[in-house]
Amino acid sequence: MVTGVAPAAISAEIRKVHQYLTFCVNTPAQLALADMLRAAPEHYRALPDFYRKKRDVLVNALAQSRLKVLPCEGTYFLLIDYSAVSTLNDVEFCQWLTEEVGVAAIPLSVFCAAPFPHQLIRLCYAKQESTLLAAAERLCKL
Repeated sequence: MVTGVAPAAISAEIRKVHQYLTFCVNTPAQLALADMLRAAPEHYRALPDFYRKKRDVLVNALAQSRLKVLPCEGTYFLLIDYSAVSTLNDVEFCQWLTEEVGVAAIPLSVFCAAPFPHQLIRLCYAKQESTLLAAAERLCKL
């Protein structure tokens, strides 16, 4: 049995909705999280260091690459300038990166209403350290 198959037009719309659902939290979940944060404040107080360490692992692993890591704080994404590597626009570059290199990234232009001339992508570092190091190894070969 095959599941998850839909006509291309419907599948494209479902993927758009899914993209935003994964980054937005519904109201009942927000209320539950608020209760958890009140009950266990030590958990969220440890999160900045937890993610800072992951960020530093990826930044350090990319230090010898041709990619330029731009300073970012308060997030679990790195902003990367790939202009020294490719002239592709960010959407094309992300597709190529995923298909040919095996590293998924998010094109920054999808967050902009106007044409976006820069060659910038986002890399998520909310991953296992082994995953970050494997991705960095591939990216350093670009």
